[in-house]
Amino acid sequence: MNISEFKSVLQNSSELSFSLFNGMQVPAHFHITEAGLSTKHFIDCGGTIRTEKLISFQIWVASDTEHRLLPEKLQKIISLAEPLFEGEDLEIEIEYQSDTIGKYGLSFGNSGFILTPKMTNCLAEDACGIPSSKTKVNLSELISSESAAVCSPSGGCC
Repeated sequence: MNISEFKSVLQNSSELSFSLFNGMQVPAHFHITEAGLSTKHFIDCGGTIRTEKLISFQIWVASDTEHRLLPEKLQKIISLAEPLFEGEDLEIEIEYQSDTIGKYGLSFGNSGFILTPKMTNCLAEDACGIPSSKTKVNLSELISSESAAVCSPSGGCC
């Protein structure tokens, strides 16, 4: 989800809820403790220099169980952070504590935000020599009526 989509959903929301992709609910008394621009400037294994920019929000759960962040307050936090985004409509990444700091994508469904899994990937598969995945085909699908006629016991192909 990019920042414009996030802001649009916030405008039409009366409350905030976040859950992990596995259905586990983020406690309702969470805080947004950081909002910012994360820039990663790196070289991939194929030698290509790349830059990745994301808008990052950190969700933190404290012991003040009476705390509730409302959509209006989160909109104000975003307004304060928007100069950092430099007008770009970037994807959002959520940092949330589990066994370690987890980084998640974001989607919306069932009237709440969902922290979606992020996966590592090789960006230079062609330069790394990683074979492309092969399409699995059933052998029964390879036999056409034409090849069956040629390769039959009386077809002379054996």
